[in-house]
Amino acid sequence: MSSAVDTSKPDPDGGATVAGVPRSRIVVASMVGTSIEFYDFYIYATAAVSVFPHLFFPKGNGTTALLASLATFGLAFVARPLGSILFGHFGDRIGRKTTLVGSLLTMGIATFVIGLLPTYHQIGIVAPALLALMRFCQGLGLGGEWSGAALLATETAQKGKRAWAAMWPQLGAPIGFFLANGLFLIITLFMDHDNSSPDLDGAFLTWGWRIPFLLSAIMVMIGLYVRLKLEETPVFARAVARGEKVRTPIAEVFKSSWRQLIIGTFVMLATYTLFYIMTTWVLSYGTGKTPAQGGTGAGFHYTDFLVLQLIAVLFFAAAVPVSGWLADRYGRRITLLTITGFIMLFGLTFGVMLNQDGMGNARMLVFLAIGMLLMGMTFGPMSAVLPELFPTNVRYTGSGIAYNTASILGAAVAPFIATWLATSYGVGWVGIYLLIAAALTFIALLVMKETKNESLDDVGA
Repeated sequence: MSSAVDTSKPDPDGGATVAGVPRSRIVVASMVGTSIEFYDFYIYATAAVSVFPHLFFPKGNGTTALLASLATFGLAFVARPLGSILFGHFGDRIGRKTTLVGSLLTMGIATFVIGLLPTYHQIGIVAPALLALMRFCQGLGLGGEWSGAALLATETAQKGKRAWAAMWPQLGAPIGFFLANGLFLIITLFMDHDNSSPDLDGAFLTWGWRIPFLLSAIMVMIGLYVRLKLEETPVFARAVARGEKVRTPIAEVFKSSWRQLIIGTFVMLATYTLFYIMTTWVLSYGTGKTPAQGGTGAGFHYTDFLVLQLIAVLFFAAAVPVSGWLADRYGRRITLLTITGFIMLFGLTFGVMLNQDGMGNARMLVFLAIGMLLMGMTFGPMSAVLPELFPTNVRYTGSGIAYNTASILGAAVAPFIATWLATSYGVGWVGIYLLIAAALTFIALLVMKETKNESLDDVGA
């Protein structure tokens, strides 16, 4: 392990550098990686609604193809806990820096390959199989990415400012979303693509959809350049100096921190459920055919709806630093308990806000903005909260498993369940589904101890 860290000294309370590395570089490295990872993830989420049902799952009716496409979208969430175990092992054994480079490459290469895949009409059933394989690899990469970026931020943070430092990687989510959907919007407008009546021979579905996937290679190279210039985190270096590394972090975390794994998983549940309802599901609902047209959607033009989502994501980005500041000022538990309560109330509004009668841009934008604002508020402190639950020698593994197990219980099934509920019982039940997920998170937060003043060196001691 290469490190210039003075392991005999505590984390700096101030200063512009950490072990000779400018704090600005640490901020960029933690944020740029998650921006790239989430960009990769979101272009798949967007394509799962607008592209893959037509090109990779063409048999059957439109709803069946959409559900099949969303199923491959959910496949990555099955891979993410495996990725957290794989990359967590190396992150806790050899260090944060090297492991972060590996997770970035894993997801970046898989995303680039998706942009090169032949379609169902070209090679038959092999096409969706290859798509599923690359989606699985995307999940492996993201499974190791988030926890590594969170640890890079928290383990180099100034005293009393961990939640603020930890919010920088969280900003990668709205940045990645904005870049992904913004690029799709530009391409669809330029190529005159209408998702409500897609032209299978048009430029967008012929080759245009591949551009966002292929462009990810440029972003990956930028991320690698920044991360290769980092040093190891001081907290990890001190743990190594004290001889605290364990041979098998996965066995140790289940032995000594199983309670924190359960709490951390359910603390993240509402966040995941809210976000993937407000991005993946709402895109398919918002652009779906109205009841008058024989569907159950809201009937928005695809590009019009993307514009609304891009405006709404600005509320997400604005709320992340606010919640980070609140979590440092008032504590993690009270901040998240309050926000989760508002998420439960928001779930009760779905039946009214998404009623197709008189649905217009203004009402949909208000709905999206409220959801994204709440998402930013609940997501912002998480990269401080989850790492603070675990000792240094299993922190990468433990925080990653909790974060990504929640992705299965929340995000992986959310678009599928929401689509089924909206189609079978109405959109009001999608809100009830969100309310139930938030109630489980509320209970987990009541059980969780406050970690605001915990020393990362002393967790589990």
